[in-house]
Amino acid sequence: MSAHDIVITCSQVPMTLDASPSTRDDPFLLVNDDALSRLQASIGLLPARGGAIKRRALAYALVAWLPLAVASWFSAKAGGHDAALNETLLGHYGIHIRCLIAIPLLVLAEGIAQKNLALCLNEFKRSGLVDQALAPRFDAVVEGVARLKKRMFPWIIVGTLAAAWTAVFLISPNPDEVQWAGPRNDSLGFGAWWFLLVSRPLFCVLLLAWIWRLTLVGILLLRIARLPLKLVVMHPDRMGGLGFLDRLPMVYAPFLFSVSAVVAGAWAHTVFYHGVTVPSLYLQVAMLLIVLILIGLAPLLMFSSMLARAKRQALLDYGDLLSEHGRLVDARWIRKERIAENPILDAPELGPVADIQALYQAVNAMRPAVISKSILIKIVLPSALPLLILVATQWPVKSTLSKLFFTLL
Repeated sequence: MSAHDIVITCSQVPMTLDASPSTRDDPFLLVNDDALSRLQASIGLLPARGGAIKRRALAYALVAWLPLAVASWFSAKAGGHDAALNETLLGHYGIHIRCLIAIPLLVLAEGIAQKNLALCLNEFKRSGLVDQALAPRFDAVVEGVARLKKRMFPWIIVGTLAAAWTAVFLISPNPDEVQWAGPRNDSLGFGAWWFLLVSRPLFCVLLLAWIWRLTLVGILLLRIARLPLKLVVMHPDRMGGLGFLDRLPMVYAPFLFSVSAVVAGAWAHTVFYHGVTVPSLYLQVAMLLIVLILIGLAPLLMFSSMLARAKRQALLDYGDLLSEHGRLVDARWIRKERIAENPILDAPELGPVADIQALYQAVNAMRPAVISKSILIKIVLPSALPLLILVATQWPVKSTLSKLFFTLL
């Protein structure tokens, strides 16, 4: 493509920011009508019109946690705890976090994910990244993933893994996890059975369900990234017009926080009750944090190849344009040559020399991936916050606060 062609093309491109060439009226809903939603609807947990997410989150949390609390109270009242071990349900932070934070959060994540993902998909067309010619292929990609969402085979795997995980801990339960329910003789107490048969499997099913749902999001974005999107290399978001994908980490954030919080809670129990030191956990903390951050970044990194190619080609094209523009300016104003009317010098889109240099600088500032400070915060914060709280437990609170106070003074 010559520099002259670039100018002509720029002057003829129609504005598409408000265009909506969509032929698909219904948004892609990540959760609605998948196997787990249909199962909940069939047993009356999910209204026919959907919704009731907050009530369902509260109900699941109470079902998972309240019987454990009642059983622990009765066990303590009956003198069922081993005083030497001093194991009570209160000290099992991982169980409380799993039941009262992670389970309801994974339910509430349904509304968060569906809203933000639908907004992102709509913006592909609204921004002009998907034009009228590309719209049928884009719709075919979305519809293909929607069909994949409704398949039963992945959910059979989810159910099988959850059942296998439950069976393993039924056959050989971790003594530390059920010790709070009373001394283990020949049989487990009610609280231990409820934890092994209800609380843990419920969390396991929700966790595996979200692993599959987030895998679907990754498949969807990977297929979209293979389409010839109409990137705008000079876009002020410095991501070719893909800056609206900064909403996408909100789809992953509840999952990242839930995993981080449950693991951090389990580690905190070992620190306070089993003499494990926090520094001995630094390697595990770092590895978990890296894995969670990579999970959050993975779907956004799928557009990196497209952005890199667009930037490389744009630097060549706009470099040619800038060179030709500079030669013509030099010939007209420095060497005083008579220059015939030329669209490059007269194009209002380019303006004076300073303006055309700004175009090249805007292209050069384009990022090689859909990553920004706000995106990193939305991924790193939910992943790291529970782990930072765990690490902070080794800090002496009194001396830390006093040092902070005197520093501020």
